[in-house]
Amino acid sequence: MDIQNERRRLLDAEDGDDDPTGLMSEQEAYLSKVRNTKLYLATFASVLGPMSFGFVLGYSSPVIPELTGPGAEPRLRLDANQASWFGSIVTVGAAAGGLLGGWMVEKVGRKLSLMFCSLPFVFGFTIIIAAQNVWMLYAGRLLTGLASGVTSLVVPLYISEMAHERVRGTLGSCVQLMVVLGIMGVYLAGLYLDWRWLAICSSIPPTLLMVCMCFMPETPRYLLSKGRRREAEEALRFLRGPDAPVEWECARIEDACEEQGSSLQMSDLKDPGVYKPLVIGVMLMVFQQMTGINAIMFYAESIFQQAHFKESDLASVIVGLIQVVFTGVAAMIMDRAGRKVLLIISGVAMAISTTTFGVYFNLMAQPHGAASLSSLALDVQSAVGEEPHADLAWLALASMAVFITGFALGWGPIPWLVMSEIFPSKVRGVASAVCVLTNWSMAFLVTKTFQDMMSLLTSAGTFWLFASMCIANLVFTIAFVPETKGKTLEQIEAIFRGTSGP
Repeated sequence: MDIQNERRRLLDAEDGDDDPTGLMSEQEAYLSKVRNTKLYLATFASVLGPMSFGFVLGYSSPVIPELTGPGAEPRLRLDANQASWFGSIVTVGAAAGGLLGGWMVEKVGRKLSLMFCSLPFVFGFTIIIAAQNVWMLYAGRLLTGLASGVTSLVVPLYISEMAHERVRGTLGSCVQLMVVLGIMGVYLAGLYLDWRWLAICSSIPPTLLMVCMCFMPETPRYLLSKGRRREAEEALRFLRGPDAPVEWECARIEDACEEQGSSLQMSDLKDPGVYKPLVIGVMLMVFQQMTGINAIMFYAESIFQQAHFKESDLASVIVGLIQVVFTGVAAMIMDRAGRKVLLIISGVAMAISTTTFGVYFNLMAQPHGAASLSSLALDVQSAVGEEPHADLAWLALASMAVFITGFALGWGPIPWLVMSEIFPSKVRGVASAVCVLTNWSMAFLVTKTFQDMMSLLTSAGTFWLFASMCIANLVFTIAFVPETKGKTLEQIEAIFRGTSGP
């Protein structure tokens, strides 16, 4: 009877017109009794996955110079094309991992999916360590990419379904924070370790992920969607502490699950509560990759060299440090400033910086007339000795700093956070898989066509194209992206069911 009373009281608070703040008062009373210690512990265990993912992304940067240099073993030496595939094949595996992750989270749950994805991480790095030919290197990178795709889907869902609305933004932002920490960690380790020892080092976080997740709970929402109420209450008691009346939250989630139904039907795609967040989630992933983040990284070494940073490895660490610091800032202010405000600030910063990059490359190319991609790249690298070009080094460095800061504050972490918040529980796995597939497919497309764009549009034109995409993502954010700060996942679903535009 206590459970039924809690549910009836909840429904009265949600549906009653006379007391629209009734839910909020109960919500605040409930949250005041919540203790977050074990929630933070579960979050830390899960974000070892994104850290592993960061090690995979960053691994190619210190390793490719070793495998392409004269000191490489002849059977493992990479030419320019093979090095390109060594770096980019991860995105192919990650796109497949997004689809696999969407199936796994519905069939075996969030927790087991996370534990299983540590296996291809470890196996992939083991194959790289034992590599006897280039194809073994590719296979290892493909496997670690597959694990990265699963991780990039499962961890945001796991955190969003565990966390309550007061801290969901901060904890969700830790996903991207751990990715950039992983990237910086592998850059730092690469200063001292060769590529095989670096692969051994990179296999440590996924091993810890497997061990730590053994002691963490499944998410309450997944358990309730499968009718396992007693286990859901136990999970909530673990996550909320001994003093919180978890039956109240359990009843609220259970009502939402019953209202939605348990399985996805094709007719659900006509439901605005499904297609609106799906369109928003997909477009956020497209815009994230079209901001020009890969282009900035492509030119980073040349720009640092022009500014007299002779140690390109150290320059990479500096870039990684900037990302870590400002992604950390974003995590700290996410639940105060809100997602939408940070996306807008981020978009403005990136639009300004990519426009300035276009101006920089246009000024660099002017004395030489029309130029090909290769000659423009040489211009950037050889400009150290030319006084007019050397004077522009500050412009490139300032643009890079503004861009990386802007990306880390908003368009780096927030698309993944919003993806984990906006989908109804019955389509969360499938819709998230579509978003992850979109993100990694766009990453592969942009990376592989970047040089063609540079040849066709010139360096300046390419960066101005990225600037126009940053302006487009600003318009999209202002017009269509809802603010999810401080709202429960059920309240976010109600926003989409009640609005008239996508």
